[in-house]
Amino acid sequence: MARPRKPLLSRERIVATALALVDGEGLQAVSTRRLAAELGVSGPSLYNHFTTKDEILDAVADAVVGEVDVSMFDDGRDWRDALVSWARSYRGALAAHPNIVPFLAQGPGRRPAGLRMADAVFGGMTAAGWPPAHATRVGALMRYFVAGSALGSFARGFVGDPTAYDPADYPHLGQAHLLAERQQQVDEGAFETGLRALVDGLSLQFAALGRTGGPGLGLGPEAGAGAGA
Repeated sequence: MARPRKPLLSRERIVATALALVDGEGLQAVSTRRLAAELGVSGPSLYNHFTTKDEILDAVADAVVGEVDVSMFDDGRDWRDALVSWARSYRGALAAHPNIVPFLAQGPGRRPAGLRMADAVFGGMTAAGWPPAHATRVGALMRYFVAGSALGSFARGFVGDPTAYDPADYPHLGQAHLLAERQQQVDEGAFETGLRALVDGLSLQFAALGRTGGPGLGLGPEAGAGAGA
């Protein structure tokens, strides 16, 4: 009986395996030797697809960003609704793979999906009437907020032992031991509260730009660019 053939090595298999390692063990788990072992191939065979570990991590990061929906910036909806929908999709992708977030925080580099996202956000904001430099700041602000919210859990940072919160020392933390068991509700509620506050604040700035003519408010020399990761 013929032996079953191993699946052909491909960029997609390498990226999927590397992402599984990042998800399960963190960025430090990824090495060409470890990947080769997981894939059941020799180390040099990886170099037919990637020349360095950083190239592999770039592809992993871009695969995650590729899960983010950016269609809302090109379907005619109001820029506020577009930002909210994009931020939710963006957070969902990062929250599913939090260990890759520190690598993504370095910016899009040359990663195609990251650059497409930056282009979509910047294009959507400028098309809505934001001056280019302000559109860049809006994209950066949203990226900081979303990445930070996906990086960790506020609620899980509190232990479930009520004796850890002696009212003599922490008079306002009498219910803090309940936060961890309500992690999803707390963290998602915090994200939605912050997202709404950001968009409401941006709406005020947008209105002020309109009343004063937009450019000329000390925009600074920033080149136009959107949010990329």
